[in-house]
Amino acid sequence: MDSQQVPEFPFQEHYRLKSIQQAARVLRHRMTPSEKVLWSALRKRQLKGLKFLRQHPIGHSIVDFYCHEKRLAIEVDGGIHQSLDIKERDCYRQELLELYGINFFRCQADEVENDLTKVLERLCQYIDKLQSTDH
Repeated sequence: MDSQQVPEFPFQEHYRLKSIQQAARVLRHRMTPSEKVLWSALRKRQLKGLKFLRQHPIGHSIVDFYCHEKRLAIEVDGGIHQSLDIKERDCYRQELLELYGINFFRCQADEVENDLTKVLERLCQYIDKLQSTDH
């Protein structure tokens, strides 16, 4: 996808704000139910002693959760992420951030809400793989 075909961000009103940091602050107050569930398991270094931030700005993007130590972004994909436009935008944004060394872990919102244990197991396995490649 070339830069002229970048799909628009679905929450355009947030980009009318003064800064990406201000937009992230707004999104922290509008977390989805699945984001709240996952946040309850990530906050306060509950997962592998790692510090996660929620609705964290990286460049001109905001990721649902971010661990600086592992350069790990976590995205919870809800129903809106099933549309082709949004999938393309997500893919493009992920590719851009991966160019800067950001690792991505994606999970489905319904999976977070219905089987958080499985999501956390997959996330731990992913983090372990990242650790085995860190040198």
